Amino acid sequence: MDTYSLLYSSSYRTGLLSGLQRLRDQKKMCDVVLEAGGVSFPCHRALLASSSDYFWALFGEKTAERLASSINLPALTPVGLKTMLDFLYSGWLSISPSTLPVVLEAARYLQVEMALSICERFMTESLRAENCCYYANLAERFALSNALETANQTIAMEMKVLVQKRRDELLELNFESLMAVLDGDEIPGVKEVELLKLALDWLDENGPLPLLKSNLLLSHLRFGLVASSDLTNLSHAHKAMTTPLIRSQLTRALEYHQLGPAQPITQNKQSTLRESVNHVLLLGGGCSADLPEQQVLVFDSRSRKFSSSCCVLPVRLRNPCVCSVGGFLFVIGGDEIQKGDEKTSVTVATSNRVWRYDPRFDLWEQMESMQEKRAHFTCCTVEDVIYAIGGRYTQSNINTYISVASVEYYDMAAGLWRRSAAMPQPLHGHASAVLDNSIYVSGGLPGQQGIIHGSNYSDNQHDYRRMSRQFLFWDLKGRVWEKRAPMSVARFSHRLASAHGYIYALLGMYEPFSDIERYDPQSDHWMRLKPLITGSFNYGMVPMASGNLLVFGGRRWSDGHELVVRSVMEYDTKKDHWREISQLPRPLTGIECTLLPIPD
Repeated sequence: MDTYSLLYSSSYRTGLLSGLQRLRDQKKMCDVVLEAGGVSFPCHRALLASSSDYFWALFGEKTAERLASSINLPALTPVGLKTMLDFLYSGWLSISPSTLPVVLEAARYLQVEMALSICERFMTESLRAENCCYYANLAERFALSNALETANQTIAMEMKVLVQKRRDELLELNFESLMAVLDGDEIPGVKEVELLKLALDWLDENGPLPLLKSNLLLSHLRFGLVASSDLTNLSHAHKAMTTPLIRSQLTRALEYHQLGPAQPITQNKQSTLRESVNHVLLLGGGCSADLPEQQVLVFDSRSRKFSSSCCVLPVRLRNPCVCSVGGFLFVIGGDEIQKGDEKTSVTVATSNRVWRYDPRFDLWEQMESMQEKRAHFTCCTVEDVIYAIGGRYTQSNINTYISVASVEYYDMAAGLWRRSAAMPQPLHGHASAVLDNSIYVSGGLPGQQGIIHGSNYSDNQHDYRRMSRQFLFWDLKGRVWEKRAPMSVARFSHRLASAHGYIYALLGMYEPFSDIERYDPQSDHWMRLKPLITGSFNYGMVPMASGNLLVFGGRRWSDGHELVVRSVMEYDTKKDHWREISQLPRPLTGIECTLLPIPD
C-alpha cells in the first residue's frame, strides 16, 4: 500500500476569501442583493449561508427568499450591514465606539457569533471611567454577559469619579447594571449616602417603576452605613422609601445606630463597608521612641504604597494595644504622652482608657475603660472578644512601675470590662497570639515592681538577665493557664503571630541575635528558623491573610548608636524567607499595626 502525506496551506483560506471579496467588489457572480436603508450590497448566497445561521435559515429549501434576487433588511443600517459583510468576506471587523451599536445590531440580527465575540473583547479591553456606563448599556442590550459583568465592575471601581463628573451617565444606566453595582462589596471612595441619593435620583429619572423593582433596587443599599440624620431626612423625601420593605430596613438601620458598644458584634451586610480588602493601619510610633505621633498611616499591601488616613489618634500613646473587631478599630491603654509648655517637657501617665474608631463615619468614641491601667501589655481577640493580658502601670512623675498578672475581657454586649483568670505571675513586655481559639503568651519580664529607665537600650541592659523564655497556654473553656515548652531564646517586647497552624516568635529588645523560631502545638516543640539579616526591635508587625508577616520600621544598632529604620520587611512563613518590599515615608519606631477595611 502506498504511503501519502497530508499537507495544509495556511494561505489558501486567506486567498479564497480575497478572491471572493474581489468578485464582490467587481459585482461578478453575485446571486443575491441585500438592501438596508436604500443601499444595495451584491453578495454570494453560498458564502452568506456558510457564515451566518440567519442566512442559512433564510436560504433554506422551503423559504420564500430561497430564490429571491433581492432581500431587504429594514432592521439594519447601511453601516452595520456593510461592516458585517466586510467581516464575512475578509475576517476583519472594523469597529469604533461610535459604530459599535450598529455593528452589534447587525451581528446579533444576522447571528454572526464570531463578530459578537470580537465586539465583546473590544469592549472589555477598553473599559474606563469615560465609557463604562455606555458599554454597560450596550452589553445589557445585546446580552453580552462577560462585557456586562466587567463593565459593572469598572463602574463600581470608578464610582467616585462618575458621581463627581459623570452623574448624568449614571442616571442613564440600565436597571440591571445599577442593581449589580449596588450589590457589590467594593465601591471605593464613595459614601453610602451618595449611593442612596444616586438611586433615588435614578428612580426619578427613569420612573415611575413598579414597587417591586424599586424595592429590589433600594434593598441593595446598606442603610447601616448612612447616618441617622440622613436616613430620617431621605426617608421622607421620596415615595419609594415609604414602602413596608424599605421602612423595615430603615428601622433596623436606626436600631443599629443605637446599639452603642454592641455594634461590632452585630455586624451584617447592611453595616459592612464596601471595602473587600483589608488595609494595614499603622498607629502611634514616631521618629523618636519618646514622642509618638497621632497621625495614622495606611499601607495598601497590593500596591505597596502608604497614604495618610483622615483618622488621627485622640491622644499620643506609647505601648498601647491595638486590634479590630467587626470593622471597628480599638486602641487600648498605653502610656499617654502630653507635651508641656517647654519643648522638652513631657508628662507620661499610664492609661486604662479605650478608644473606638468607626471608619464608616470617621468617628472616635471613648468606650468603657479597663478596670486596670496597662502599658506594655498584650491583647488579642477570640471570637469577637478582646482580652487584655498583664502589663505594667506607672503614674506621672514616678519612676517605678508595678506589673500585673490580671486578665480582663471586654463584654461588648454589655459595654463592660470583666475579670478573667489571672496569669501565674505578673508580667509585662510579653507577646500573645491566638491559634484554634486558644491564647498563647510568651516571654516578657516577670516580677511585680521595677524602676523605669530611659528608652535607650544601654540604660536597660540589666533587664536582659530577667527576661523570660516561658510559654503559656490558656484554654478559654477551662479558664486555666498551662505551661508549654519554653522558647529557645528569652524575649522581651517581641511579637508572636500564628500562621498555617504554627506560632512564630519574632525578635524583641535586648536580643544579641536575630533569631526567629516556630512553635508546633501538636508536638509542643520549637524550631529555629532563618534569622532576619539585620536585627531590629520596637517595630510594628501584622499577619496577613496569606500567612505572611509584615514588619514595619523599628530600631536597630549601628556603630554603637540606635538608628530608626524605614524598611518594610515581609516574612514568607512557608518558604522561611525574608525580603524588603517597601519603605516607610519616614523612619518610625514604636508602631502598632492591625488590619482594617477602611475607605480610601
